[in-house]
Amino acid sequence: MAIFHRATITPTKQEVIAEWAPTRRWGPPAGVPMEIIGSFRFDDPEGRVGMEVHLASADGVLYQVPLTYRDEPLAGADEALITTMEHSVLGTRWVYDGVRDPRFVLMMAAVTMTGQGEALGMVEHEDRWYIAPTNVRIRGGGWSLERAAVDGFELAAEDDFAAVLRSDRFELTMFRRPSAGPVPTIALTATWEGQSEPVVLAEIHELQGGPT
Repeated sequence: MAIFHRATITPTKQEVIAEWAPTRRWGPPAGVPMEIIGSFRFDDPEGRVGMEVHLASADGVLYQVPLTYRDEPLAGADEALITTMEHSVLGTRWVYDGVRDPRFVLMMAAVTMTGQGEALGMVEHEDRWYIAPTNVRIRGGGWSLERAAVDGFELAAEDDFAAVLRSDRFELTMFRRPSAGPVPTIALTATWEGQSEPVVLAEIHELQGGPT
């Protein structure tokens, strides 16, 4: 469950994405407006790291922008740091590129394999709890009921369209510019209002010669 706060955030998430994404090789050209379509969150097993995937459109192209929000700098991840933001309730938050944050990659792999793990947004207002729904619906799965380690991923390659991460057993591909099309056997997809055909966000393949 993700707890949402009635708070002021400076800069806003949309401002962060609009400024940072065009500087990436996979991002839109500078000066092209980006419209946020929606977002969804993952739960941190330790309850400390905020993990949010934003889907945005620019000039007809869809972009997937995963961000993590931390209450202190992530050691050894200076290149992954996007900016800091001031949260009126939580204080300073360090914002990272999710693809380069091990906690996000762990959850992306887990949710892609099983379909479990999307956070339910909740907000407290005037002593009552309310659901804070998202317009994006994700679906994962395809893995068996076998236990599998989903940590230890390292970034192996990145181009204009996707980031490829590998562990000792799996290869995880997260599409920076996701699109609709055939759904792989083990995949994470998204739909939203006006987009009924599933868009493939990520897929996983088991590496040959991995642990048995």
